[in-house]
Amino acid sequence: MRYVTHLECIVCKRRYPPDPDKYLCTCGGLLEVAYDYLRLSREWDRMSLAHSADYSMWRYRPLLPVRGDIRPPLRVGWTPLYQCPRLAEDLGLKDSLWLKDDGLNPTGSLKDRASALAVAKAREAGASTIACSSTGNAASSLAGNVASLGGGMQAVIFVPKRAPQGKLAQLLIFGAKVISVQGNYREAYELSAAAIQRWGWYNRNAAINPYLVEGKKTAVLELAEQLHWQMPDWLVLTVGDGCTMAGAGKALRDLWSIGFIDKVPRLIGVQAAGCAPIYRAWARGEQLIPADENTLADSIAVGVPRNPDKALAAVRDTQGVMVTVEDAEILEAMKLLGRSSGVFAEPASAAGVAGLKRLVAQGTVAPWHTVALISTGNGLKDTANALKAAGQALKIEPDLDKLAAYLEGETP
Repeated sequence: MRYVTHLECIVCKRRYPPDPDKYLCTCGGLLEVAYDYLRLSREWDRMSLAHSADYSMWRYRPLLPVRGDIRPPLRVGWTPLYQCPRLAEDLGLKDSLWLKDDGLNPTGSLKDRASALAVAKAREAGASTIACSSTGNAASSLAGNVASLGGGMQAVIFVPKRAPQGKLAQLLIFGAKVISVQGNYREAYELSAAAIQRWGWYNRNAAINPYLVEGKKTAVLELAEQLHWQMPDWLVLTVGDGCTMAGAGKALRDLWSIGFIDKVPRLIGVQAAGCAPIYRAWARGEQLIPADENTLADSIAVGVPRNPDKALAAVRDTQGVMVTVEDAEILEAMKLLGRSSGVFAEPASAAGVAGLKRLVAQGTVAPWHTVALISTGNGLKDTANALKAAGQALKIEPDLDKLAAYLEGETP
């Protein structure tokens, strides 16, 4: 918290002390964490960061709003960055394409970053219970980070009826109290909000809690460092409630303000066509209108996003673009990504590849542009849709002749 100055409303600009459990402005606007960039730039530089032996999200402590050493034990962050020439070629790109695989975080998604920070802030607030609503990844990340404490805190999770079984299994294994709301994500969120207010639990809901964006931004801080501070022309992210895109925008603003980068990439936000309220608000220049949640990409199926303003600001401030993709394109992208790069991504992550493919075909992204893409979740979280994308395994009797006939192109 050394460089944190205050919390500021993005609507009315009113300022508040950076209390760990301050969520919204009295006007209802979202809050944002403000830093003393001038002091930061004087006291912290890229050279001092390079000497850090902490290869996790916490290596960026000067840009994180935490007090003391109250982080949960799981090692979150410093996920690998791959250069993917084959994928670039398949997408029609002639220059560099980088892929950051955040599906290799402890519980399998980028949302471990937000949950690690949420647990730290909950401990700072003296909370014994922390709760959220989630389509799956935020829930499992919260449950895992709470479990890593070894006691003293309880996670209460609200999930919609359609949450994948793999994600529910994680929650239950981690010992969370799981409430499966027999409705959609909107209804799960509203019930969680009412419960949090009634029982005074710490609120991990990403769009409400201003500190969650600060956790998510570490993915882009890492990306910049892994690229030796040479930022690409474009940065691709999928969009659900908008918090991850907001985090990317905040990271770029931080890095630019303290002089770590001299170029800000244009942001690309990708939504599923079956649930694209933020895309429609961007495309029409209008206020957000709630949307149905008709997509297999459950992690970005948010019909009433709670953080559209920060996400839209991030796209517009970087002169970025948004695009939608169909579920069939997402399934094809899952297969393309796996076979060309060895990265197994869940549908919500693969949607970013599908969106990039569409923008290259449209000419928005030129073949010679450099691009980075963050894969936000592991494909093992949704094997049912992975099998839809890849097809079934060959079934054959234990007979070598029949296998030989198949391998030589005959029907066994």
